[in-house]
Amino acid sequence: MAALRKMAVLRKLVFVILASGVLAMPALAENWTLFHHYDFNKPQFIHSHPFAKEHLVVQVDQGNPHRWALALSNVDNVLNYFGSDKIQIVVVAYGPGLKMLFANSPLKRLVQSLNAQGVEFDACHMTMLGIKAKTGHLPKLLPQAVVVPGGVIRIMQLEQHGFDLLKP
Repeated sequence: MAALRKMAVLRKLVFVILASGVLAMPALAENWTLFHHYDFNKPQFIHSHPFAKEHLVVQVDQGNPHRWALALSNVDNVLNYFGSDKIQIVVVAYGPGLKMLFANSPLKRLVQSLNAQGVEFDACHMTMLGIKAKTGHLPKLLPQAVVVPGGVIRIMQLEQHGFDLLKP
C-alpha cells in the first residue's frame, strides 16, 4: 500500500513538473544563466572582455529582417574598426525584434559568426512570455541567445554601466 502511495505521489510530481514547463525551458533557450542570476546593479556577461575600452549595446526591437541585417552590419563594422578584444558588444532583442533570435532566423549564421567573435545576444524573457500567452509555448531560440529578464531593463542596466546605445 505504501509503495502505491509513493508511486502516485511520484506520478503527480512528474505531472506537475512537466505541466509547469520547467523541463522544457532548456530546450527552448540554451542559456538561462543571466536570467537566473540577474542582478541589475552588477552586470554579467557570457563573453569576457577584460581589455575592452569601448562598450556598445545594440537595441533590436523591430520585426523587420532588413533592420536586423542593418543592426548586425553595424555590429560587424564596429568589431572590424576596434577589434574584438577592444570592444564589448551586447545585442538586446525584444518585442518584434526577438524574432531575430528565433531558431529559424534568416540571420542565424551571422548571429553564430558574431557570437564566435564575442558579441553577446540577449533575448527578452518578458517578450517570450507574451509569445507564450498567445501561442501556448515559449519560442525556440538560437543556442547563442542569452535570456535576460527584460530587454529594456538590460539596456538600462548597460547604459548605467557605461555602454553606448545604438538604435539602428
